[in-house]
Amino acid sequence: MRLVAGLGNPGEKYRRTRHNLGFLVIDVLAARGDARAARDLGDAWVAEADVAGAPALLVKPLTFMNRSGVPIERLMVQQGLSPSDLVVVVDDAALEIGTLRIRERGAHGGHNGLRSIIDLLGTDDFPRVRVGIRKGDPPEDLAGYVLSEFPPEDVLVVQEIVGWAADAVACLLREGAEEAMNRYNGPRRG
Repeated sequence: MRLVAGLGNPGEKYRRTRHNLGFLVIDVLAARGDARAARDLGDAWVAEADVAGAPALLVKPLTFMNRSGVPIERLMVQQGLSPSDLVVVVDDAALEIGTLRIRERGAHGGHNGLRSIIDLLGTDDFPRVRVGIRKGDPPEDLAGYVLSEFPPEDVLVVQEIVGWAADAVACLLREGAEEAMNRYNGPRRG
């Protein structure tokens, strides 16, 4: 069993914001993986699904971004999972929209959701899929930028990259991080 967590913020106010790309990827994986037993546990939305032919627990923490690690750590303990069983999907303002960056481990890079997970697990040794959200120069007001919605002209690109990120997660689970990095790191091709 693998735990795939997409990070975001709960509530209608944040549903279409850049910071919620992780939630959108989980929604695609749930739809593709015939999600079952979906439930709201208060601090997380959780569903069982088949991802790349293997059982996975899909998770959207509902604790707001900076406390994402709380339900993830709890679910990992309950399921008897180790950090290597975890895959985290996050937005990344350092990457141009339409770009993915998969890593087997690493620092939080200023992302508060990753920081929370790393702090609570006591390790950064878990794979993550970073999904680019920046268009143009880095924003001066990063918090305002990540909490804003994509402009209408970017909606189709966002839909494509969310599907592509879901493909990358499936590849990571099926074929491992190295193959996923070779195939998906960089800008969307084709």
